[in-house]
Amino acid sequence: MLPELADNFRPVARPRIIENAYTEDQHRRLLDVVRRNGPWPLILAENFKTPEEVIATTSGKIPEGVTLTWDMILNPVFRGYLARQGVCFYPELEDCYYNSHFLELVRGYWGARYAEPETFLFNIQGPTPIGGPPHLDGTVFRGMTMENTPLWLLLTMAKSCLFRHWQAKKGQVIAWYYKGRIGGGFNCWPDGPRGEPLQINGPMWGRAVVVENEMMFHHGQAAGPVAMRRPAGLDISSTFGADPATADDWQISTFGKVSQTIPAREMRFLVHWGARVYRDLQELKVALDHTDDIGREQAIDMLIADMRRRGIVFETPTDPMNDRQFIGLVSQVYDIGGPTNIPADETEERAA
Repeated sequence: MLPELADNFRPVARPRIIENAYTEDQHRRLLDVVRRNGPWPLILAENFKTPEEVIATTSGKIPEGVTLTWDMILNPVFRGYLARQGVCFYPELEDCYYNSHFLELVRGYWGARYAEPETFLFNIQGPTPIGGPPHLDGTVFRGMTMENTPLWLLLTMAKSCLFRHWQAKKGQVIAWYYKGRIGGGFNCWPDGPRGEPLQINGPMWGRAVVVENEMMFHHGQAAGPVAMRRPAGLDISSTFGADPATADDWQISTFGKVSQTIPAREMRFLVHWGARVYRDLQELKVALDHTDDIGREQAIDMLIADMRRRGIVFETPTDPMNDRQFIGLVSQVYDIGGPTNIPADETEERAA
């Protein structure tokens, strides 16, 4: 565990809160795409192959002698992608993705000249426990992105602080739509994990933050009635989609059977728009021309060399990208701790 690295994780600026991130018409179209094109997988199913890869992206240690299983860590939060790498998957959402206002916001946040849309995704959920330990979003590096590198490795590279030379500058506009009156907000640590948390609390209807989530610990607050937060029988294959019997309710399905029905009021919808940012033309050219990229083999070699310098004894894996023992090792070595001053969950309804 390397807690001394944790203090490096502060965003380039404090989060900036905006209201009415999307128009009513844009929000309607976003939800329509989600209802028509579901059901959607769990975030964990979409991003990870093994439980060890999940631990490598968060803070925490696998207890000695414990073999992780999915049921130990599943949280009923689901995800879908609306665009990636500059391509919008749904033409009816192009004005949301190629969003000049959002581009202006992230350029201003960074004090940069250039920005390009990158990831456009959503998280969707019913009542849930708190969104796991505070975590960092997956960053990218010149030559290594989510298109060619597992998320666990990207996040390990970020937490190690060995690869800042190649790390992309990124900014996000993250918006929430949630009508429930229990929790549903956002906790973050803009002054580093040892600093005081910033809470952005409900009501969360079109409220958004401009942030750098790759460099700021954060997580979603618990949401909804406590009795509904852990749907029975949740499995890594569970999905979230529209309830066909209603106009606006939702359901979680597992092994072909509905395991929970979620009223529209208790559905929490997060829309995550992200861009890559370039301070000047030279920085943009280096990225576009690929004159200073890093590859997976070099990254793994640098991690192995760093662990050996730290006196860690281990056998060099023959297939480090898929070796569960090696992934578990780096998750422990580069566990940088994360915040411990986590605000308490809300369990009672707010006044309407």
